[in-house]
Order: sequence, then C-alpha cells, then structure tokens
Amino acid sequence: MDEFKRTYLRFCKEVGVEPQESVLTQLQEMRGTAGGSRLDLAGHSLSVDTCAVLGRVLQKDTLFTEVVLSDCMLSEEGTKLLLSGLCSNATIKILDLKGNNIRGTGAEAVGKMLVHNKTLRRLTLEWNALGVWDEAFSIFCEGLASNSCLAQLDLRNNQINHQGATELALALKRNSALQELDLRWNNIGLLGGRAILEALQKNHALVQLEMTGNNIPSDTLKALEQAVEHNMDRQSTLRESRSRSQVLSKEIQNLKEEKGRQFLALMETIDKQREELGRSNRTSSVRVGQLQEALNERKSAVNSLTAKLQMTEAALALSEQKVHSLGKLLSQANAEKAELLDRQAREIAKEQEVREQEGKLLREVNSLTEQNLQLKNKVEDAERRCKAQQDQIFELKKELTNTTAELKLRLSQAEGKGVQNSPVYIIQRVIRGMLVCRYGPLSRMRIPSLQELSRVKAAGVAERAQAEEELGKVRAQVRLEEQHRMSSLEEKLRAARQSRDESQAHCCQQKQTISELQAKNSQQSLEMDGLRRRIEELQQEVIGKEQEKVAEVSRVRVELQEQIGHLQAEKTAQGSLKEKIAALEREMKALSSNHREAMLDKESEVASLLERLRLRESEMQRMREDEAQRASFLQNAILTYVQGSPIGHYSPKK
Repeated sequence: MDEFKRTYLRFCKEVGVEPQESVLTQLQEMRGTAGGSRLDLAGHSLSVDTCAVLGRVLQKDTLFTEVVLSDCMLSEEGTKLLLSGLCSNATIKILDLKGNNIRGTGAEAVGKMLVHNKTLRRLTLEWNALGVWDEAFSIFCEGLASNSCLAQLDLRNNQINHQGATELALALKRNSALQELDLRWNNIGLLGGRAILEALQKNHALVQLEMTGNNIPSDTLKALEQAVEHNMDRQSTLRESRSRSQVLSKEIQNLKEEKGRQFLALMETIDKQREELGRSNRTSSVRVGQLQEALNERKSAVNSLTAKLQMTEAALALSEQKVHSLGKLLSQANAEKAELLDRQAREIAKEQEVREQEGKLLREVNSLTEQNLQLKNKVEDAERRCKAQQDQIFELKKELTNTTAELKLRLSQAEGKGVQNSPVYIIQRVIRGMLVCRYGPLSRMRIPSLQELSRVKAAGVAERAQAEEELGKVRAQVRLEEQHRMSSLEEKLRAARQSRDESQAHCCQQKQTISELQAKNSQQSLEMDGLRRRIEELQQEVIGKEQEKVAEVSRVRVELQEQIGHLQAEKTAQGSLKEKIAALEREMKALSSNHREAMLDKESEVASLLERLRLRESEMQRMREDEAQRASFLQNAILTYVQGSPIGHYSPKK
C-alpha cells in the first residue's frame, strides 16, 4: 500500500498535478485497516487528472486484484484515461464501475480495455448509459466478442434497446468465455429478446442470464431460461465427460507405467539373480580352495601343538612340585601370622584397660571441678547477701543521720526555749527508743553474717587449694603413666609392624609365584583345549562347507526354476493386462461414440424444439394478426352501426 501511495505521489509530481486529498485519505485508511488487495475508492469524486494518474499507476501495479470505482462521477475523458491504463494490467480480476454515467467515449474505452486486458474476470457496469449511443455500444460489443477471459458481466440499468441487444447477441455468438450476464431493467423488448435467444443457440458457455424488467414476453423469457438450462446441462455433461475421460486416461497411463515398472523390475531381478549365482559359484570355488589350504595349515599347526603340549605337560609336573613346596611355606607363614594377630589382640586389650583407667581419672577430675564450682556458687551467694545487708545498713544509717539531724535541730530549738516537758522532747525520746529497738537486732545480725562469710571464704579457699593440689598430682601421675605406656606401646607396635611387613612381603612373594605358576598352567590347558576345539571346528566346517555347497547348488536350481515359473506367470499376467487395456480402450471409444451420439441427439432435439417453437411463434403471430384483423372489422362494423343509427346524430352531454 505504501508503494502504491509513493508511486501515485511520484506520478502526480511528474505530471504537475496536485494529489487529490480524498484519494490520499482513502489510501491512508486502507493502510490502517490492512485493506490487502482491494482498492476501494467508491463514493469519491475523481477528477480527470486524478484518473490519468491512477491509470498510469494501475498500468504497472501488481498489488491489487479488485478495484471499486462505483459512484465516482467519472467524466468521459477520465474514464478513457483510467481504462487505458487498465488495458495492460495483469493482476486486476474484479472491476466495479457502477453509477458513473458512462456513455459514448466511456463505452468505447471499456470495449478497447476488454480487447487488450487478459486477466479481468468480473466487470460491473450497473447504473450507466452504455446503450444510449449505438455506435459506442457496438464498439463495446466488439470488445466483448474478442475477450476470452471475462466470466461475469453486469449491465443492469444501462438503457439498452433492441438494437443494442442485437449487437450484444452478435457478440455472444463469438464469445465463448462469458458465463454470467445480467441485463435486468433495460429496454430490450421482444426483438432484442429474440436476438439473444438466437445467439444462445450458438453460445453454449452462458449458464446464467438475468432478463427481468425488459418488456420481453413471458414465452420468450421461458425460451431463454430453457436455453440457459440447456447450456448448464451441456456444461455439466461436458465436465463429467472430461473428468471421466481424464480419470480413464490417468488409470490407463498408471497401468502402463506400473506394468512397465514391474517388467523392468522383473528383468533387473533376473539379471541380479544371474549375477549373484555366478558370483556365488566363483566365491564357493574360491572358498573351497582356501578351506583346503587352511586345513593343510591347521594339520601342520596341530602337529606342532601336540609337541608343545608334551613339553608343557613336563613343565606342568615341575610346577606342581613347586606349588606343593610353596604351599608348605604358605602354611608356615599363616601360622606366624596367627601368632602375630594374637599378640596384637593382647596389646589392644591392655591399651583398652589403660584407657579405662584414664577415663576414671578424668571422671574424678570432673567431679572435683563440679565441687569447686558449687563452692564458688555458695561464696558468690554469701557475697551477694552480705552486699544486700550492707546496702540496707547504709540506707538505715542514712535515714538515721537525717532523723537525728532533724531531731537535734528541733531539740536545740526546744532547749533554747527551756521547755523540757514539751511534746517535742517527748517525741525525741520516743524516736530514740524506736531506733534502738530497730537497729539493735540489725547490728546483732550483722556480726554473725560477717563471721559466716569469712568462714565460708576460708573453707572455699582451702578446698580449692586442696582440689588444685590433688588435680596437679593426678595430672602428673597420668602424664608419667601415659609416657611410660606410650613408649612401651610404640616399641611393641614398631616390632609388630616390622614383623608384619616381613611376613606380608614373604606371603606376597609366595602368592605371586603360586599365581604365576597357576596362570601358566591354566593358560597352557586353555591353549590345549582351544587347539582341540579348533581342530574339531575345522573338521566340522569342512564338512559343513561341502554340505552347503551341495545345498546351495540345489537351492539355486530350485530358485531358477521358480523364477522361470514366475516369469511365465507374469508374462501371462501382462498379456491379460494388455487385453484389459485394449478392452478399456474399446470401452472408452464406445463411450465417446455414445457420448457424441447423445450430444448429436440432444442437439437435434434442441433444433427440433426450436423449430417447433418458431412454428408456434409464427402460428401465434398469425393468430394475433387474425385477431387484430377481426378486431378491426368489428370496430368498423360498430362504427358504421353507430354512425347509421339515429343516436349518432346527437352529441354526447358534457
């Protein structure tokens, strides 16, 4: 769409014409709505310059397949310029020129476009005036006659009279591509209807014809409908016969190709089997020679292997003696190994006892540490209580000092006044008594608590020192015992490892020698067994090869006989197929001849029907003329009667 718009603007610039705004707007809308392959400018008034530019653009356009220019108020010149560009267009298949008042020059341009355009399939010319000018409409009909691609033509409301219908009938006689024609609401009349009916006798492609609103008698319309139906039947029978003939020809061709392929495949298989038979004979002879040579070689190899077998048997006896002696050495090494294992077990038991004693000592140390922690907790509790009591004593002292100061102040005031028996003095004495009563027990409680705290601290220090002393002794003793035991265990372990390594090395050496001897013995025995089996296999292979050779020769003979039988059967089958093909061809010829005869019969029936129709029409025409003559005679008689009667002398009343 963008390319079409750019081309339109470029041609406008080349011609020096201002692009029409409505056309640009419509192109933009079509771009936004993804118009695809349909150019719709319906309802937009197009000027002559715009038509000229559009004609040049559509001349080489490959995007649009449908162009709608209905109700565009095209002028004669604009229509000519636009359709001149469509003459060489190769993509547009649908063209709508409805409601543009095309006449004269426009009709001629449409005819020229139909002559040159080879892709247009449907043309809509409704609501125009093509039939106004007879010469222009005849040119249009000439273009329609020479066109070979248009299938649908809409000529509704084009003011076509009986002369235009006659020209159109001549064009239909020459046109063999048009299938649908719409001529509704024109002025064709009886003569035009007869001309089109006569054209349908030669035109067998038109299968749909609309003739409503043309002042044509009903019998003519029925005859036109029958002719169109006859064309439809003819087209359907032609299509069926063509499809059947195509199917039959395809089947015959497929059968010929299939049989040709089968024959070629059969010949190829025969050639391949012959080649394989020759190759198998050559290979079998070569194999027999090779097997004979291999048998001779194997015999010599068997003789050499028997000599080697005797030598290996002597070596095997010596190796068995060595194995017996090495077995004795191995039993001694196993006994020494068992003794070393017993020693190691006893040493491990001793080590477990030492570990148990160490665990006991560790548990004692843990219990002592727990007791020490309990004593520390007790000391901390006593210190906290002592501190709390000291805080209470400090607070009480503070209160006492405050109260004593206040009382001294009041006492000094009271003494200054010289009143000993005053209430203040009495209160002072009471307060002193209360203080003595209150702080006396506290002072008495303080002394034993301090003593108990000092005693607990001393006991804790003593117990802690004792526990640390015992712990140090235990640790020193444990260290000494561990060092002594570790040194002794290391010496024993070193000795045990050394003896174990020696015994293991000796055992490994003995095992290695024994395994080597056993491997040699097994290898020699395997070689002997393999040689025996190989000799037996070679003998069986020679016998089998001879049997295979005989069987293969017999099988090849049987296969050749079967192939010859198959070839003969296929030959007979091909003969039967050829006969079937000939029968099918004869049947096709008979069907085609029957079809031709049926078509000729139908054509003769149609001709006889048309002749009857013509006779009927002539008879009806004669009857109409007779009736008209009778009516004229009757009218003359009535007039003479009226004129001769006395009533005819009077004038009618107004």
